[in-house]
Amino acid sequence: MSQDRTWNRRRLLKLGGGAAAGAALGLGAKVATASEAAPTAVPTSSRFDLTEPSYDLFRHARLHDARVQQSFCFDNVNRRLFVAQLKDGSADSSGDLCITQLDFSGNELGYMYLLGFGHAVSIAAQPVGTSTYLWTEVDVNSGARGKRLARFRWSSGTTLSNTSSALTKHSPVSDATETTCAIDPVNSRMAIRYLNTAGSRRYAIFNVNEVAAGNYSNRLADFAQPSDSATFQGYTLYGSYVYQLTGTAYSDTNPSPGNAYTSSVNVNTGALTQRAFTGAGSTLTYREPEGMGVYRTAAGEVRLFLGFASGEAGDRRSNLFYKNVLV
Repeated sequence: MSQDRTWNRRRLLKLGGGAAAGAALGLGAKVATASEAAPTAVPTSSRFDLTEPSYDLFRHARLHDARVQQSFCFDNVNRRLFVAQLKDGSADSSGDLCITQLDFSGNELGYMYLLGFGHAVSIAAQPVGTSTYLWTEVDVNSGARGKRLARFRWSSGTTLSNTSSALTKHSPVSDATETTCAIDPVNSRMAIRYLNTAGSRRYAIFNVNEVAAGNYSNRLADFAQPSDSATFQGYTLYGSYVYQLTGTAYSDTNPSPGNAYTSSVNVNTGALTQRAFTGAGSTLTYREPEGMGVYRTAAGEVRLFLGFASGEAGDRRSNLFYKNVLV
């Protein structure tokens, strides 16, 4: 097991299968944005204690392409895991992505290519019956980031362009010039991290089903991302907290144990609640923090996942760790 600097008596529970599938969602036409709507409070929840240890899900998993992973997400109903990376052979500015489906031991089950989408700072999965719909950024801008969100059904072996009719595009925040999202699979809410035309980086919280239906009028919260000079590497949502991951790869100026930190932000106040160093995967080679996600096991344990890229250039690997203590 990989552990941070504190000790924990909790026993590990394996990721399990089986759960009731959610009802299928309609895809209605887009309606007015929520810029005029008064935010309503997100119900207060427990939060992950970021000072507790991290445990391995897997290490050194090969993705379909060989570049650094950027983010990952879980379909919590169909028990699926997806990892995003930039596509081999494409310029960073192209916004071309590769999505790999892995099993929970890190073995490849399938892949898709997405052309002209963005950087995949964060992706999300939404179960609809036995299908998985992925949410990614789309319509790459001059900074190689997606301006809007795209929703599409996972179909292994498929290549989608940003003009494909298989996509449904969403602009939940009308003045966003960059948009990514993460889904809280336990509470069916979506966090959207966006850059507005004024140059401010913010988070907005919505109900997933409403965004999928094109209804953006019920913005539950909207707040500025807390100021932090560290390199931003991912985020996710659980209950009334957004979780963030920052840091850079090991280097001569950033040797082991590195500079990776996790933090939690109260969505109702926008205040930073906790920030803690993480030593998860400290023995990895290269070790760049990349992505966060939330998963609830079949036994009911909720886990906060942290992702790290490892390996040599041209053969980067995926590594996932999790925390499981709520306070």
